[in-house]
Amino acid sequence: MMASTRDTLAVILGGGQGSRLFPLTEFRAKPAVPLGGKYRLIDIPVSNCINSDIIRIFVLTQFNSASLNRHIVRTYRFSRFSDGFVEVLAAEQTPGNRDWFQGTADAVRQSLSHLEQWKHENLLILSGDHLYRMDYRKFLARHVETGADLTISVIPANREAATGFGLLKTDDSGRVVEFREKPAEDELDHMKVDTAQFGLSPEQSAARPFIASMGIYVFKRGMLRELLGHHSTSVDFGRELIPEAIKNFNVQAHLFTGYWEDIGTIGAFFHANMEMTRPLPDFNFFDAEAPIYTRPRYLPGSKILRSEFTQSIITEGCIINDAKVTGSIVGIRSRIEHGASVDQVLMMGADFYQTLDELADDQSNQRIRIGIGENSHIRRAIIDKNARIGANVRLINESGIDNADGNGYYIRDGIIIVPKNGVVPDGTVV
Repeated sequence: MMASTRDTLAVILGGGQGSRLFPLTEFRAKPAVPLGGKYRLIDIPVSNCINSDIIRIFVLTQFNSASLNRHIVRTYRFSRFSDGFVEVLAAEQTPGNRDWFQGTADAVRQSLSHLEQWKHENLLILSGDHLYRMDYRKFLARHVETGADLTISVIPANREAATGFGLLKTDDSGRVVEFREKPAEDELDHMKVDTAQFGLSPEQSAARPFIASMGIYVFKRGMLRELLGHHSTSVDFGRELIPEAIKNFNVQAHLFTGYWEDIGTIGAFFHANMEMTRPLPDFNFFDAEAPIYTRPRYLPGSKILRSEFTQSIITEGCIINDAKVTGSIVGIRSRIEHGASVDQVLMMGADFYQTLDELADDQSNQRIRIGIGENSHIRRAIIDKNARIGANVRLINESGIDNADGNGYYIRDGIIIVPKNGVVPDGTVV
């Protein structure tokens, strides 16, 4: 029995305040954080949906949603002959509920009145801060073939990573019989599973004997309504509702063996981006069969003068003058001046070009222009959009500081971050 994508509605959870990604989330929702020089996090699950022929998509969010809404409106416009859409559902006060979303399950519960207006048999629930490429049709097929009320997408995990996930235990048919959210070390042996039953080789199964929830679910419509109604005080899927569902419903596991990364922290986000600069990265944007979509901007090609590049990604619309770029991503409309060098830097670029008058005004008033100034050296850093970094600046964290708040910069997980619209004065040394 084949699953029909026409009977499926997708919901992408936009997350909470995204405090672990601060300061990147100071002015934007977590799904709106720029990725890979020209994309945003939200483009990953939305593109996966489109590539899987799932074209009715809601994004649930409540914090700093203006830029996310703007990006979605400008990017995802389906044909007038299609019923496809990508729409933001922000938390809202109603006569029956004046609270914000209290958790993943509560976000879906509060949005049911909007979701129920659309015909669907299955609800695909996704996270807005994961990096992966998945054909959800295979996920749905597993859900239908097993007659599941709920199917959870899982990844095999080793012992070192297992305590950071919700772990599942299954029987021989793949039915989930137990779930523990982030179990303690002494509970791990109890949660071991023969992952060879999901298609792993004996060697792979021995190395990764746990199955961890990806936070991606397919619910039968009626079952989800019943579950949310019977447990009206439960607000989180992983901690509360999944264990309850296992008791009373057919809950199945679907194993995903491709690349998957939860990029909810600065360290994970930075390393995921830097991995993209490798010759053959685990997550590759150069995939014609399953492209990642984003907003078309119609920018000119990058203009480069006497510069040196090593294993880097340079996006469109940049101006790079006599600079050295190593293992870095240079985002749209970036400007790097003479004698500057960047090494392992994620430069998000700019939202606009400064006009000649604005550049002249900056010069006459001794203001720093947008971009990286002359003879500045930056290493292991994230430069957010519209940042102004002066001349002769050294952002290299020589002291190896793990976390700090400075003048125009932050350090998180040992990575220097210049926030959106941030200004780093001439001669600054970190």
